[in-house]
Amino acid sequence: MPTQKLYAGVKLRELRTRLGLTQKAFATKLGVSLPYLNQMENNNRPVSTSVVLAMAQEFGFDVTQLSTGDAERMVTDMREALADPVFTDTEPPLADLRLTASNAPNLARAFLQLHRAYRQTHERLASLDEALGREDARVQPSAWEEVRDFFHYCDNYIDAVDRAAEHFASQLGQDILRNPPTDFQVDYSETATLRHYDKGVLTLSARADPSTQRFQMLHQIALLAQNDLLDATLDLARFQSDTARHIAKIGLANYFAGAALMPYTAFLQAAQDMRHDLEQLADHFGASIEQVAHRLSTLQRPGAKGIPFFFVRVDQAGTITKRHSATHLQFARFGGACPLWNVHRAFETPGRFLRQLAETPDGVRYISLARDVSKPGGSFKAPTRRYAIALGCEITHAKALVYADDLMPAKPEAFEPIGISCRICARTDCHQRSVPPLESRLSVDHNFRDVLPYKVD
Repeated sequence: MPTQKLYAGVKLRELRTRLGLTQKAFATKLGVSLPYLNQMENNNRPVSTSVVLAMAQEFGFDVTQLSTGDAERMVTDMREALADPVFTDTEPPLADLRLTASNAPNLARAFLQLHRAYRQTHERLASLDEALGREDARVQPSAWEEVRDFFHYCDNYIDAVDRAAEHFASQLGQDILRNPPTDFQVDYSETATLRHYDKGVLTLSARADPSTQRFQMLHQIALLAQNDLLDATLDLARFQSDTARHIAKIGLANYFAGAALMPYTAFLQAAQDMRHDLEQLADHFGASIEQVAHRLSTLQRPGAKGIPFFFVRVDQAGTITKRHSATHLQFARFGGACPLWNVHRAFETPGRFLRQLAETPDGVRYISLARDVSKPGGSFKAPTRRYAIALGCEITHAKALVYADDLMPAKPEAFEPIGISCRICARTDCHQRSVPPLESRLSVDHNFRDVLPYKVD
C-alpha cells in the first residue's frame, strides 16, 4: 500500500507565525530553500521527512500535530454533502476537495455550514415544522449538530478539562462512592431519575450501576467545582445559540466525569499494560464498557497520545447516536452506518464481543470490536434502552490489542469490505447497497437481474 504524502501547509504557516519568523529565516532553520518552503506552505509540495525532523529538533515541535486528521474529516464531510442530489451535476474531483480542506479549511467549514442550513430548511418545509410567515424565522444549524461538530473537530480531546479532571482525581482518590466530596450531601432514590441536585443534596438512582452512579456524581462535581473552566471553554467555542451552549456544557461535564473516573496518565498506562482489554480496564477503574471505550477514543494529548481509535454507538435502527474518530475512518453525518459493519450484528449476540477485520474503499484496513450495551430500566414495565458500540483502529496497531491475537491480518481475504454511506461508497459489487452512489452512472437492463436491479459504471 503506497505511503500517503503529508500536506500540512496551514500548520507550517501557523508554526512560523507563532515563532515570529519570516519565510526566509524559517527556511534557513529548516535547511530548505525559500521557494521550497513557499511550495510546502501552499501545499504544492508535501512536507519532506527532513523538514519534519528539523521541526522536531529545532523547535521541539510535536510532529504528530502535522496529522491531516482535520482535513480528512472535512474531505469526508464534503463528499457526503456533495452526494446530495442538488449537487449531482457538479461533483468535484477528490483532489480538489483535499486541496480545499488543506489550504482553505475555513471555506470548507463555511460550505458544510451552508449545506447544513439548506438541508434543515428543506426538512422544515417538508415536515411543516415551522409556521409560515413567522417574523423571527431564520435558518440556524441544529444545536445538537453544532455541539457534535465542536467535539469532532477538537479531536474529542479538551486539554484544559482533561488536566483539571486528572488533578481532581489525584486529590480525591478513585472510590468516589465511598469517599464523596464534602461540598454536598449524597442521597439515593428508587426512582428511575439518574441524577437530581437541589439545595446541596445530590440524589442518585439506587437502580443505576455503581459505574453510572460514579459518573453522575463526577458530572455534578464538574458543574459545581469546575463551572468557571467549563464556561471559559464554552466562550472560546462561540456557539451560535444558547441551546447549543447548554448542550455543550453537558458534554464538557460528561468529559470531565470520564476523565476523572479514568485519569489520563494512569488510564493510558493501564490500557497499554492490559493491551486494551475493555473488561479489565472497566473492572480496574470502576467504569462501564461503554465509558472505557469512549475514553480510549479521547487519548490524544500532545506528546502522550494513545492509539488513534474510532468509537461509535448505534441504536437498533442503525442511527448513530455517538461518533468520534481519531483515524482516517469517518462516519456518515446523516443516516446510519454501513450495514456490513459488525456493530449491527452485536444486537444478535448480547454480552459478547464481536471482532472484525475490515477494509474501507480507500484501502485502509482496520480491526473493529463491537458489543451491545443494552441498559435495563430497572423494573418489569420500564423500557430497555438498546445500543451497540464499536471501537477500532488501523490494523498497524493490532499487536497492542488483546483482541487481535488469534486473527490473521496477513491474509487479504480475512478483511471484509465496508464503507461509510451508500451514497458516497464507490464499491460497485456490494450486495447490501440500499441506494446507488450519486457520483456514478447506472446501467439498467430490463432483461437481466443480479443482486441489484442495475449496474454501477
